[in-house]
Amino acid sequence: MAQDTAVPKLSFEYWLHKAVEWGQTTTSESQQDVCLHLPKLQEFLQQIYESLKHMNSTAAIQRFPLIGQLLGRLCWNPFVVGYDESQKTLMQCLCCLYSNKPQSPVELKANSWILSLLHHLLSSSEWGTNDVGTDTFISPLGYTSADYYSKLVKNIVLSLVTELKRNQFNGLNIQGRLSDDHVNIVSLFCVPLITLPDVTPLLEVLLTYHGNGSQEVLSSEFLEAVNETFLKKMIDLSESAILSLWLRHLPSLEKAILHLLERLISTKTSSLEEVACIIKDSLLLQVTFYPAIFRIIDEIFMNALLETRGNPDIITIIQVFTQCFVQARQKDNKQRKFPLKAYFSPHHQPLVIALLKHPCDVPATLWSQHLKYITDMLKALVEDKRVRSYADIFESWFLLVRFRDWIDIAVEQLLKCEDESSDTFLWLLAFYYSPHNDKEQRTQTLVEARKVYNRLMMLFSSTALSITDLQAAASTKIDKKQPCTKNLVRHLLLSFLLFSSGGQRIAREFISQVIVASNTTDDLLGFLLRTAYRFNQLGLKNQRAVKLVNELVQELRFMG
Repeated sequence: MAQDTAVPKLSFEYWLHKAVEWGQTTTSESQQDVCLHLPKLQEFLQQIYESLKHMNSTAAIQRFPLIGQLLGRLCWNPFVVGYDESQKTLMQCLCCLYSNKPQSPVELKANSWILSLLHHLLSSSEWGTNDVGTDTFISPLGYTSADYYSKLVKNIVLSLVTELKRNQFNGLNIQGRLSDDHVNIVSLFCVPLITLPDVTPLLEVLLTYHGNGSQEVLSSEFLEAVNETFLKKMIDLSESAILSLWLRHLPSLEKAILHLLERLISTKTSSLEEVACIIKDSLLLQVTFYPAIFRIIDEIFMNALLETRGNPDIITIIQVFTQCFVQARQKDNKQRKFPLKAYFSPHHQPLVIALLKHPCDVPATLWSQHLKYITDMLKALVEDKRVRSYADIFESWFLLVRFRDWIDIAVEQLLKCEDESSDTFLWLLAFYYSPHNDKEQRTQTLVEARKVYNRLMMLFSSTALSITDLQAAASTKIDKKQPCTKNLVRHLLLSFLLFSSGGQRIAREFISQVIVASNTTDDLLGFLLRTAYRFNQLGLKNQRAVKLVNELVQELRFMG
């Protein structure tokens, strides 16, 4: 057989003996002996590799029982690995010995050993200046240890990058292509080396490399490790490489979304503009240009909302993320391959189109009319027993979450509208704060909300408003089973403080005596940040409400 004659047993035993002999001393004589034998050793290692690359790891061990000893000793010999071609061939041989799908503890241990050898071979931090034997070899060449190993790593990476790029463009020339298993193993070998800057070009090429079939050619360990180190800002990769990673490996995309959520929740941002900047810097907006990916991200947001029972911070993040997505997509004409409505539920298209209109794009004089149109569509969807289902109702509510600006504007319009429109806007608020309620429960909420609203409207133009008057107006007999009524009333009250002349005069006093004392400061701050963000987007600067919002935000921050 060709494989039996390619590497004669006598040659194998000879080189193993030489490797043992070289490892026992670091004298100048042994150094000269290594240098003398390097050409023949390289020829032998190339023969080994040509045989190994046609075998799986089990067959390789059976064919060469002592292969581990030989490669291990050679990898630790600084004079052997100092020769670029020898190091490259040693790496290729180790690649062939790696078990792509280990079936036993022995194979798992062997894999670990191989990875540690590679980490030793390529990591400059492992080969420090304390290695006397290595320094003895490097010094006569005129290199420092750091320079020498940096050059060595770059040469090996360049060789692999060239090979992968050439392979990618081989097209149908199957004979000249690398096998997917080979590329898979190369990716595995990069796992312990990911944070080395000199390895970055290889990571970039691998992340944009595609195999011969439909199966993922890169190892999941590699993809997960790259994603993890990128999210921790331990490596710097191109945008195209990261987008390719998330598009080809959904677990990494999911982890990136969860990482963004955790970061935004744990970071004490001073404005929603800052939240928007963090979202844009994450690169996640770029992958959402694909409708299928957008829906995956939406699913993660939905689950986060359900698991946190409608956490206000999660709702704010979803709202800002959606706005950033719509804005980015409108600015980037190259990516506009799909209509905006393609990203949302096909069952609510008229509602989607109406909500997609940003308040900036609708004249303020038409806000009330536009909100009435939105509410009428929602009401038809929610109260039509023939088509209503829990999933439909949740999807309708989730649309409102994405475009919550219209909910805040609805409250403002309530304080300015004619009586015949108030019922419409109160229903919209009741649905937003209690989407799970049936018609009877929502009617009870509307009754309570109407009482509070009427009392507030009686005080709206008051020039001598007191805290006691406002507390009395906002009081309600809240059913413990209906906490949504409390949230709705709070929204009405806070808007009253901002948009009525009497409320503006006592806002600071009311906040310090009532809101802070009731431990609802976080809700107030969230409301103010959201309002300030909307004012900035609308270009409002000189109105009294705008100044009051900004001043209150600063004061609450100082108090915190």
